[in-house]
Order: sequence, then C-alpha cells, then structure tokens
Amino acid sequence: DLETGLALIKSTNPDLVFLDINMPDGSGFDLLERLPHKNINVIFVTAYDQHAIRAFRYSAIDFLLKPVDPEMLVKAIEKFRKKVDLSSLQQRLMTLLANKNTPKKIALPTTGGYKFVLAENIRHCVSEGNYTTFFLYNGEKILVCYPLKEYEELLEGDNFYRVHQSHLIHLKYVKEYKKGEGGSVILDDNTEIQI
Repeated sequence: DLETGLALIKSTNPDLVFLDINMPDGSGFDLLERLPHKNINVIFVTAYDQHAIRAFRYSAIDFLLKPVDPEMLVKAIEKFRKKVDLSSLQQRLMTLLANKNTPKKIALPTTGGYKFVLAENIRHCVSEGNYTTFFLYNGEKILVCYPLKEYEELLEGDNFYRVHQSHLIHLKYVKEYKKGEGGSVILDDNTEIQI
C-alpha cells in the first residue's frame, strides 16, 4: 500500500525501486509525488500499458508489464546499472575537475606541528641526506626531516622537475638555462643550480 511503501523508501533510501502503478489506496505516481526528493531510480511494474507515457515523465528507468518477462527484467536492471555507472563516472569527473582548479597544498612537518604550503609557492627544494629544505617564493626556508624523494612523489605532475640528485625545481620559477659542464638553471631569485 501507499503509506507502507512511502515509509519504506524514506527509511531505507534504496538504490532502485520496483513500483506498481495500481495500489489499494492510490497509485505509484501518488507515492512519488509525496517523496521529499524526486531523484529516485524507479522501474514501474503494472498490468496496464496505458500508464507508460506518464511513467517516463517521472524519469522511470523502465516500464515492465505483468506478468513480468524475466528477460525484460534483466534488461531493465541492466539499464539501471548503466545509469548508475554513468552517474558515478560523472561524479568522479566533476570531483577531478573541481580539484584541478583548487591549488594543491602540502603539509611540511616542523618542530611545532605542520606548515601548509601551496605547491605553486615552492621555488625549489634541496636534499641534504634525510633532510629537505624548501625555498618558498616569499624567501622563507623550511627544513623538514624527510628525504627529497618523499616530496618528489607528492609534487609529481605539479610542474616540478628533478634537475639534480639533490635539487627539485618548480619550472615556473626558471629564468634561464646556461650551457656548460652539465649546465645549470637560474631561478627568478638568481639562485643558480647545477644540473
């Protein structure tokens, strides 16, 4: 019945609802109208095909006639799966796009806790054994007790390039490249790093 169906949908928040159009105290359409959220996945099941057009106005995944053909049931469930897969893919893409436009921050452990730094503000990093010094755009230096390799992996794909075993640079701050014995790069603050 309508009230039981409504209560069940509200309490369980199902992924998919098989809904009969004709109920003792109303219709499947009445039930959908009373739901607080309208974005529910529904496969209508009925003995009357005259309701098909109205069913699809409610964005029904499918419309099955009684007696239900098992093959048609499988096809209806497959439509649902494709819709869910597409929705999930769209959500992941939207998340990726949102994160793409969000500046990346990394946490640098300090003696007093952590300093959060925008990756784009790191001019270059210098390895000193198991320690790494971060040189920021504003002139600040931060020493952390982790090897450069740990941060190279974190900054991978953010315009950073390892020019030497002990140097990781942000390509945004490269001003010049000098040829010579191996060559060197000059950063915008005139720091010269051998390659």
